[in-house]
Amino acid sequence: MILKFDFSSSEPLYMQLRNQIVVGIAEGKLLPGEKLPTIRALAEESGINMMTVSKAYQLLKQEGYISTDRRSGATVTGKKAVSIPETTLKALRVTLSELRLSGMSKEEIMALCGKIYEEGESK
Repeated sequence: MILKFDFSSSEPLYMQLRNQIVVGIAEGKLLPGEKLPTIRALAEESGINMMTVSKAYQLLKQEGYISTDRRSGATVTGKKAVSIPETTLKALRVTLSELRLSGMSKEEIMALCGKIYEEGESK
């Protein structure tokens, strides 16, 4: 899985990393039991700080997407997330509000959500 970072974005790098890993798991690009790069290796490879990678991994572990072990490193759990993070719900609420304010009907929004969901399944 190739990670892409937008260094000019207002979204923190740790959140960009977290989000890309979650999408990778959801789309089957990262499979249960698959090892993730070490914090040091990912930081060097991507050009971001080790503490940034560590923060993303800690968040993913807290949410139940990965497990970590000192000997084997970080692996994809294959479990469903423990709960939907509050930040995700807030972002969804804002996105839905923006779509509604742009003039989209509930049916159009649902169709768009269905299309995006299906794109993730086909990858």
